[in-house]
Amino acid sequence: MRPKVVIWGAAGQAMVVADIVRLRGELELVGFLDDVSPERAGTTFCQAPILGGREQLDRLLEDGVRFLILGFGKSAARLALAQLVRSSGYQLATAIHPQATVAAGVRIGAGTVIKAGAVVDPGVTIGEQVILGSCASIGHESVIEDGVRINAGARVSGNVTVGQATMIGAGVAIRESVRVGRYSLIGAGAVVVRDIPDRVVAYGVPARVMRAITVDD
Repeated sequence: MRPKVVIWGAAGQAMVVADIVRLRGELELVGFLDDVSPERAGTTFCQAPILGGREQLDRLLEDGVRFLILGFGKSAARLALAQLVRSSGYQLATAIHPQATVAAGVRIGAGTVIKAGAVVDPGVTIGEQVILGSCASIGHESVIEDGVRINAGARVSGNVTVGQATMIGAGVAIRESVRVGRYSLIGAGAVVVRDIPDRVVAYGVPARVMRAITVDD
């Protein structure tokens, strides 16, 4: 009997996670949680029921569900809810697509999602609640901290550090040995050739800091 898993989220990212779970066949998907649209409770999404919101956590645990994956993209929210999920008694499952290529010995934190076509080189460390998009690549010995989202087709060279909860846009290229700060945003198609500080928006070729990110952003 396969262990049961619930996906928290019921939109595009959750759909991708559900597909990975089904392809791997290691966990039984019993449904989705949706706090954003409570009226969807009892409906079907991606061939499984929407069970309700976070108020269902205790009941699902009693019903034998032990694993949960956060199926939405907002980095800070994923990190915050991961703490709630653990304190509620669940384990955070990873979802690694069968067509992703991950080198032997790569450390991958709980709750991380790695999509189809992604490539992770030897010596890489990937934190918790990371999203690695389709056909993105992470070069040797890079460090991807907790909550980072790296979108489709991004290229991270070797010995790069991407700080906690930063988002790397689609098609970004990051030169070797660069550090990208925490809680920053690198716009799609940017070429990062020098370090980027914490809490900024940067984009362009080469990437330049355009503005700071405030708490309200």
